[in-house]
Amino acid sequence: MHLHRVHREMDMTRGPLLPQILVFALPLILSNILQLLFNAADVIVVGRFAKDAVAAQAAVGSTSALINMIINLFLGLSVGANVVVARAFGAGDYKSVSDAVHTAVLSSLISGVILAVFGFFMSETFLIWMDTTPETLPLATLYMKIYFIGMPVNMLYNFGAAVLRAIGDTRRPLIYLTLAGIVNVILNLFFVIVFHMDVEGVALATITSQAISAILVLICLCRSEGAIRVELKRLHINRRQIVEIVRIGLPAGVQGVFFSLSNVMIQSTVNSFGTVMVAGNTVASNIEGFIYTSMNAVYQASITFTGQNAGARMYARVRRVCVTCVLTVTAVGLLLGGIALLFRGFFLGIYNSHPEVIAAGERRLWIIATTYFTCGIMDVLCGALRGLGSTVLPMIVSLMGACAFRILWIWIVMPMSWSLQTLYISYPISWVLTAAVHAICYVIRLKKFPVNAGADAPDACKEPAA
Repeated sequence: MHLHRVHREMDMTRGPLLPQILVFALPLILSNILQLLFNAADVIVVGRFAKDAVAAQAAVGSTSALINMIINLFLGLSVGANVVVARAFGAGDYKSVSDAVHTAVLSSLISGVILAVFGFFMSETFLIWMDTTPETLPLATLYMKIYFIGMPVNMLYNFGAAVLRAIGDTRRPLIYLTLAGIVNVILNLFFVIVFHMDVEGVALATITSQAISAILVLICLCRSEGAIRVELKRLHINRRQIVEIVRIGLPAGVQGVFFSLSNVMIQSTVNSFGTVMVAGNTVASNIEGFIYTSMNAVYQASITFTGQNAGARMYARVRRVCVTCVLTVTAVGLLLGGIALLFRGFFLGIYNSHPEVIAAGERRLWIIATTYFTCGIMDVLCGALRGLGSTVLPMIVSLMGACAFRILWIWIVMPMSWSLQTLYISYPISWVLTAAVHAICYVIRLKKFPVNAGADAPDACKEPAA
């Protein structure tokens, strides 16, 4: 098979960095926002049209941290797939790219089936462990069970999109998510208003839209030219590639699980303040999600650009990638955080018109929206380390600096001042501490690479990384 680059692929080892990062990140920001709208549309529709709006909204919102905790281990493997494909692509090793792509697609389907079975049967048990309020438990359990039925297509989309990101293609996932997002909103309204369904309606709409985006990504990969082309009869688990994907992705997944575990504990603490506070926390979290998902696009750029340039041995450019991404994510976080805070009443009112719910949401936004850019910096530095092939170190730093810190905060600080403000302040403190340690680790890691290797000259030699 003749393997070659096509116009949708991006060579990240040459040219001005900031324009390339923006070209990569902007479609990804829009894609991430559309994906976030899957859940946001659920929360808005049940908040406006469900029979018991507050209980239904609390039920949907209270499942987010738990769902993320369960699926993050496997989503971490998609990070591993992204890095493996990006480094092979940057090194010009197209056979390895092809092997990694086929391994990633099959792994996504296997992961999805495992998650579907596990999540379906364990949903209620986990929600009980989280001290979910009795009035929301049946609705939250129903939503989670339906959501997990759609895990195979959820995983397929995320792994497929990771492959496309690895070669610099963020535009086609945007198109697919736009189509799926439109379907999601239409089905949400149709199921809830016309059929008078509650959380089961929005859950069905979500997994249907996820199936559409997954099918479109698979068709895209099957019809692509070059190394990322998927041939269904060639789907297999390549031993060398799966070991590398797991080596890089498993620590990222474990980190995601423990991050979500700390968020589950925080959600459990929020649950103790009652249904109205849970609903306010839910709507504020959804608004913050738009900030986070935009910063996450820069994190993805940090991983992919670092991966391609490390594969090409362009270590001088690797340093510039990190600095550019840190500055970019800071600007994005400050801008969007300021907008969220300035128009907080309007945004919160879109989700829920209850005055007490809006007031509860504002209390969270004042703390999180103003400091969220530090989370972006933390993630970009972590992504740069992963792009260089460092896996265990960023996991340990993140687990200690963010997860362990938040758990200790709940156990030690909260009893001394039992309030939501005390709970929320643990977030920015953990972000700053973790970002500082990541920065130190990144500087130490870079000292292992030659400073002058890989100049940006057009004829720079591109060899496989050791």
